[in-house]
Amino acid sequence: MLMGNFQNSIDGKNRISVPARFRDELGYKCVVTRGLDNCLVLYPEIVWKEETEKIARLPKSDPKARAYIRFVFGAAFEVEIDKQGRTVVPQVLKDYAGLDKDVVAVGAVDHVEFWSKDVYDKIAAAGAPSDEDMAYISERYQV
Repeated sequence: MLMGNFQNSIDGKNRISVPARFRDELGYKCVVTRGLDNCLVLYPEIVWKEETEKIARLPKSDPKARAYIRFVFGAAFEVEIDKQGRTVVPQVLKDYAGLDKDVVAVGAVDHVEFWSKDVYDKIAAAGAPSDEDMAYISERYQV
């Protein structure tokens, strides 16, 4: 399970060091794409395959489903984690997430999110979800 958050940085060659705690679970080959809220999402190969199977079942007749498919797949790139534990972020994704220098890597159960530190700090400053929102999610999704 991928969990925790780590301060990181992106270098001049668009490389991000994947935290050591995440590397074994992620494996050597991954897929990186746009995530919600202007983060990037790094999926292990097996999880990406599961995600693509779910997305492939979306109704192509639904304009929102088609937009979602374009959003996720239109910016998806296969990447590798090198021997130093780094992966290259394509420029289009770096621009989307506003990654400049400081990055936060967040384990999110089955994938890793990469956030601009500024954006992540703003979200964190907004505080945790309310008790009512937490109860709603817990009830609605049986967690």
